[in-house]
Amino acid sequence: MDHPRLSHPDAIGQPYARIDGPAKVSGAAGYAADFMLPGMLYAVPVCATIAHGRITGLDTEAAQAMPGVHTVLHQGNRPPLYRAASGSIDEARPPLDDDIVRYYGQYVALVVADTLEQAQAAASAVQVSYDAQAPDVSPPADEDTPTVESERGDAPAAYASAPVQFDAVYTTPVETHNSIELHACVADYDGQAYTLYETSQGVVNHRDVVAQMLGTGKEHVRVISRYLGSGFGGKLWPWSHSLLAPVAARLLGRPVKLVLSRAMTFHSAGHRPYTRQRIRLGATPEGRLVSLQHHYLSQVSMLDKYREKCGEATPRMYSTPNLKVCWGLARRHVGAPTSMRGPGAVPGMYALESAMDELAVALDIDPVELRLRNEPEHDEGVGLPFSSRHLRECLQQGAERFGWQRRQAGVGAMRQGEEVLGWGMASCSWLALRMPTDATVTLHADGSARLVCATQDIGTGTYTVLAQLVSAETGIGLDRIQVGLGDTQLPPGPISGGSAATASFIPAALEATRNAVQAACKLAVRPQGPYAGKSAKELAVLAGRLRVAADRADAGVPLAQVLKAAGVASVSGDGHAGSGKALKKQYSINSYGAHFVEIAWHPATVRLRVSRVVTVIDGGRILNTRTGRNQIEGAIVMGVGMAMLEHTHYDSRSGAPVNSNLADYIVATHADAPRLDVSFLDYPDYIWNEVGARGIGEIGLAGIAAAITNAVYHATGVRVRDLPVRIEDLL
Repeated sequence: MDHPRLSHPDAIGQPYARIDGPAKVSGAAGYAADFMLPGMLYAVPVCATIAHGRITGLDTEAAQAMPGVHTVLHQGNRPPLYRAASGSIDEARPPLDDDIVRYYGQYVALVVADTLEQAQAAASAVQVSYDAQAPDVSPPADEDTPTVESERGDAPAAYASAPVQFDAVYTTPVETHNSIELHACVADYDGQAYTLYETSQGVVNHRDVVAQMLGTGKEHVRVISRYLGSGFGGKLWPWSHSLLAPVAARLLGRPVKLVLSRAMTFHSAGHRPYTRQRIRLGATPEGRLVSLQHHYLSQVSMLDKYREKCGEATPRMYSTPNLKVCWGLARRHVGAPTSMRGPGAVPGMYALESAMDELAVALDIDPVELRLRNEPEHDEGVGLPFSSRHLRECLQQGAERFGWQRRQAGVGAMRQGEEVLGWGMASCSWLALRMPTDATVTLHADGSARLVCATQDIGTGTYTVLAQLVSAETGIGLDRIQVGLGDTQLPPGPISGGSAATASFIPAALEATRNAVQAACKLAVRPQGPYAGKSAKELAVLAGRLRVAADRADAGVPLAQVLKAAGVASVSGDGHAGSGKALKKQYSINSYGAHFVEIAWHPATVRLRVSRVVTVIDGGRILNTRTGRNQIEGAIVMGVGMAMLEHTHYDSRSGAPVNSNLADYIVATHADAPRLDVSFLDYPDYIWNEVGARGIGEIGLAGIAAAITNAVYHATGVRVRDLPVRIEDLL
C-alpha cells in the first residue's frame, strides 16, 4: 500500500532507552497511590468471608464509634449507583448492590477514616452475619461446550475416518495477575466533577464506564493514570473499588484514597480463569491434518459473562479441511475473571501446541517438520489472505539458532553431566488489533515538540515510541520531545491491552505531526516568511529544518526560527486513526513466532529448571528493538511462571483463595529466568499501517508453556497436560 515517506526513517527501529526512565528511577514518576491531596481520607473495604449465601446482619455501630471514622457505607445507606450501558467492565454489578454474596471477598461494606490504620481497624470491627451455603469453586469437568465458534467441513466425521487419531484433555489453572503496583484509586470531588487518580490500562473507557455508573456525564469525570507499575490485563477495566472511592468522596466532600491489599487483588480485581480443553486431531501417517477439533470450557463468576477465548488462534494456525471449535462456560462462586496477558490464545495455544507435539511423537515426525507440513497458504478460518505471515521462517531460523538439528528424539537421550536435557518447541500467534485514536502534536518556538494522547504507558515503552514517531517526521531529537499521556483531558486514545496501542496510535501520531509541520510551512510562505512566494506544499522538513524539497540536505531554516520570525509561540496539528475494521474484512492480520526451550532435569535432587530459550518473532516492523525485546523476554519469564509455578488455589469449604499472597503464590523471579535469545524477523506489514508495525506485548507468552512441557516430556517421558508442572508428577 502507498504511504507518505517518513522524513527520518532511522528514528524507527533503533534501541532507544525509555524517555520516562529517569523519572521512574529518580522517584519523580507519580503512580496512583502516590497522590496526596489536602484533607484526604482513607477507605478500606469490608470483604465477605463466605463465597455463597446471603447477608443476614451488618452491625457497624462499634466501627462507626471508633476514632477518626467518618462513615461505614453498605447496601442500606450507599448512594445510588447504576449499571453501564456501554463500555467495558467485567464485574457489571455495582458494589454493595444487594445482600447476596456470590464470591469470597465480595465487598459488603466500606469504612472511611482519617488514617489508613483507623480505617483498617474499623473495617475489622464491622460484624457481618450470613446465611451461608456451600460454594462451588470446583474446576470445570463435564459441562457442555454447546456454542460453535468456528467450523469448516465435517470435523467429527473426518476424525472418525482418519488413519491416525489423537484425543487428549488439557487444563490450565486460575492465575492471578499480581502486578507489583497494587490497584488504587484516589478520588476527588469538587461539587460538580470528579478527578480520579487511577491504576488504569484504559483511561478513556474507565472514564466512560465510571461516569455512567455514578450517574453523571463523562464531561464531569477526569481519569489520570500517567504511570503504571504493570497491569497484565488486570487493570484494563474498572473494578468495584473504582466506584466506591468516588462515591465516598462525593458523600463526605473530601478526597478519598482506596488501595487494595494484595489479598484483595486475588478475589476482587480479576484473574485468568481455569480452562479445560479437549483437542482431537485426525491425521494421515505422513502428518497431514485432516481434522482438528478444539472444545473448551472456561470458568466464570455467577453473574458475569467473561469468556477465555481459547480457540481464537486455532482456526488459522494449521491447514486442515475440517475444523470445529466450540466453547462453554462453567459458573462458579469466584470473582469475575478478566483478561490476562494473551487472553484466550495463551491457554489455547498451550493445548493446541501440546497436542501437536504429542501427534509428532505418535507419528515419529520431528515437531518442527510436522508444523511445516501443515503450514496454510491463507487463513482457512475466515477465507482471507494473510497480510503477512512468516511462521515458516520463524520455525526454521529458531531451529538453527537453537541447534535443533542436534536433538536426539528419544526420551531422556540427551544429558549434560548429571542432568537430563529436554528440548521442546511450539509455535505462537497473536491477532493484530487497532482502536480509534486521536493525537495532537505541538511544535514550539524553542525548537521542542510535544505529543499528547489519552492512552497510557503501562511500562512497555509507549512514551518512547511516540516520541520516536514525532522524531521520524521532524528530525527533532528525542531529548527535545515531550509526550503527555494518561489523562482523559487529552485527545482520546486506545487501551493498553491486546497488543493494540502501538498500531492504533501510529497513524494518528504521524498525521498529527505532519499537520503540525504543515502549519509551520504555511507560516514560512507568508510575505514576511523565509519562503515567501513559495507554496507550502513545496516545503519539507529535514533534521528539524524547513527547506524546499529539492534543496541540499543541509539547507533550510530551523522550525524554531520560522515560528519566532512569525511571532508565534507554537503551531499544532491533530491526527486521527480508525479501528482498521475495513482492513480486517480483506486480510487476516496477525503476528507469529516460534519458541525453542531447553529444560534441565536432575533426578537425584528432583530439580527441574528452564535453562535456555530461543524465540523468533514475526511481529512486523519493531519500532524500538530494546523495548520490543524487553516485552518478549518478560513474556517468556512470565511463561516460565505459567508452566511451572502459578496456580491460585481455592478452599472448597469457604471458597477463599488460600494462597493470596506473594509468599504462597509463586511467580518466576530472576533465579528462574533462563538464558534468553530473542530475535525479530524484519517484515513490515504495510497493509496494517505505513510503518508496518504490529503489537507484540502478548505473543511472547503464547506457546511458551507448551514448549516447556514438551521439553519436560522429552527429558522425563511424563506428558504434563495439567498446568503447572508439579515435581510429584515427574517422580
